[in-house]
This record gives sequence, C-alpha cells and structure tokens, in this order.
Amino acid sequence: MSDPESAVAATRGGDLGLRPVPGQLTFDAPRRGKPPRHLADLDVAERKSAVESLGHKGFRATQLSTHYFERMTVDPEEMTDLPKAVRGDLVEALLPTLLRPVRTLVADQGATHKTVWRLHDGALVESVLMRYPRRVTICISSQAGCGMNCPFCATGQAGLTRNMSTAEIVEQVVAANRWLRTQSLALPAPDADGDDEAELGDESDIEDGAAAPQSRSTTGSGGPGRVSNVVFMGMGEALANYKAAIGAIRRLTDPAPAGLGMSARGLTMSTVGLVPGIDRLTQEGIPVTLALSLHAPDDTLRDELVPINTRWKVGEALDAAHRYYEATGRRVSIEYALIRDINDQAWRADLLGDLLNARGRGWVHVNPIPLNPTPGSKWTASRRGVEQQFVERLRAHGIPTTVRDTRGSDIDGACGQLAAVSS
Repeated sequence: MSDPESAVAATRGGDLGLRPVPGQLTFDAPRRGKPPRHLADLDVAERKSAVESLGHKGFRATQLSTHYFERMTVDPEEMTDLPKAVRGDLVEALLPTLLRPVRTLVADQGATHKTVWRLHDGALVESVLMRYPRRVTICISSQAGCGMNCPFCATGQAGLTRNMSTAEIVEQVVAANRWLRTQSLALPAPDADGDDEAELGDESDIEDGAAAPQSRSTTGSGGPGRVSNVVFMGMGEALANYKAAIGAIRRLTDPAPAGLGMSARGLTMSTVGLVPGIDRLTQEGIPVTLALSLHAPDDTLRDELVPINTRWKVGEALDAAHRYYEATGRRVSIEYALIRDINDQAWRADLLGDLLNARGRGWVHVNPIPLNPTPGSKWTASRRGVEQQFVERLRAHGIPTTVRDTRGSDIDGACGQLAAVSS
C-alpha cells in the first residue's frame, strides 16, 4: 500500500482491522467513544466534587475510595457504611464496570495468568499476572494495540485501536488484587540451584548481573496476597498515552484510600524510546524504574527493528534515559530482545557496552530477552550459546546483565506476544 488513502488506512489500522505498513508510526489514537467516568480517573478533589454534584455529602467520596482501593469491592451490598438508598446510585455513577473478562489462560503450574479483557466499546486488551514466592508482578496494557509497529512484536503488528483511560489501566491491577484475595495456590519451587531468572520490574533483587535467591518463608505457600510490582509492558506504548499513564501511576502510588498505596519503586515504565515522553517523566519526580526497549545499539538495524528510531536515534534515547537516572537516582533497565542472527552478534554486545559506559558507570542494567515466538513471524530466538556469549561480553564491560524471565510464553503471554485474541 503506497497511495495516500492506503497510508491513512494503515495509520488507523487498529481501528479498521488492518495491519500498518512496515515502518508506519501511529501517534494519534483513533477517536472512539470515551469510557464512562470512573472514580480512578479522578484525584481526591475531583472525587469530592463529583459526589457533591450528585447531591451527596463530599465525605462519601472517601468512603467510595476506601471500598475500591482498599477493600477492592464495587458491590453495593458490601458498602454497609453507606446509606442503602444511595449505594446503587453512587456505584453506578462512579464505579462503572470497565473491563469484562473474555478469556483466561493459565501457565507455569498456575503461577501465571493471562486475561483477555473486553472494554466498553468492544476493544480487547490483555494483562498477565505472574506470582512468585516473594512478590506478585502484573504486566498491564496502556493502549488497545500499539502504534509503534515493531516487526517482531505481535501487538505492534496489530496496529493501534485506541488509548486506554487512567481507570481502565488501574482496574487491571485492582482486578488482580481482588482475585488474589481468594487464592491460596502453592507456587512452584525455585530452580534447583536456588536462583530464579530476573523477573519483570524487580531490579531490587539483581546485583552484579545475578538474580538473588528467592526465599519462600516470608509469605506462605501462596505468595503475597496483592500485587507488589506493576510493569507497563503489556499492550501499547504508555508514553504515547502520557496523561492516562501518569494518572494511573499516581493512582497506584497515592496513599490509601486515595489510591493503592504502592511503592513507586515497584513500578516500571517501559518505552521504545519516545524521548520527549522520557523527559516529561523525568520532571514528574516519581521514582519509577524506566525500562528502555533498545533491541539494537546501531541506528541502521534499530531503524528496522524499532521504527521510532527514525525519529529519535539510539544516542538520543540513551541520553534521555541517562538524564532520567541523574534526576531520580533510579537505575535504568535496557531491554534487548535477542533475535537469531539479527542483533545477537558479539560485536553488537561490545558496541552496546561502549555506548552505556560512555555515559557513566552504575546507571544501567541490561535485560536480554530470548525472543518469544509469534504466529507467522520470521524472527526466532538466539541460540543458547550465542545468548550466553552476548551476556558475557556485556559483563566483561562491567555492565550488570541478567536474562529476563520468559513466563507465560506457552500461552502467548510473554513479551511481544500480546495480541488480545478472544479465541
């Protein structure tokens, strides 16, 4: 498709069911009907105003917030501190249903759950919940589809359907917490040597390129009863939906009952390298972990693998990531999907090490990711020996490097596999 009409169709591919043409970037999401207003879309003052506009006392907003963010309920019958006559109206107005489960797939002996959600307008998104002995991580979506069009990523190849609202993003975490309260499933034991692979959003357990042993004694057989780590690594480029994504981060980190009261250190914001978005995030003053999906250290290859590189080059993306580190003190994660015979050469590991060290020491950690298969893709994972050599070359440069956990690959729930199919 090369004519102007086809190019427009490609730009709106997620909305029309068409795949974008190679290299096509979509920044403006197709316009669709807005989701209904939800408590999680609003800050504390806005909630009070919303409740008062409905004819109720302002303190009812705090009560609703407590039920949603602390008790994880939207059932009026459980809100016994509210007058029975007004519960239904308040729930209908400020706690509408945003996500409806379509399908759930389970892997890793029950420790990994991928859920396909249907939004109010029929758009589909996915989230992946991963339970570990000492933590629970959820990989959440920020857009239905993605406009960044990376050729090895199933989400990117599907195109962008629309942006998600703040509340739709937050509800993925709240729904996970609601489900976790009911679970007592024993988790699979760690590997025989006592070490697990590095997991999403958990740099705190990674020192000098090795994952720390995971103790099973602190939380019982089922692990934590609520989400401890959130990674914006599901469907979409969160920094392309900046306002909603930052709103979600604030709802996740606001002290209860204003929000979920999570530590910002447990949150990871992933980006393919939207430099203006990284710089805006730097100014927010919220010490989340920044994860830069680099996938190639040289511009020629990265232009092909990560089309955003045609706008902001490798050096620009790394400079922005380093500025983030300098402002927050939070070590940046470099995500690098290893693709057989494409980007896994030893010289590229050396080049990456040189580029990172040129900006200082101790500011970055590299997560090589064995490429996860997607239907019909020509791309495949690097050979194990090549993967190990890549890791060793980076470590020889003094770069902490840990191969990423590949949870959920058999249910298309791992990195790059989310495509939100309902059957």
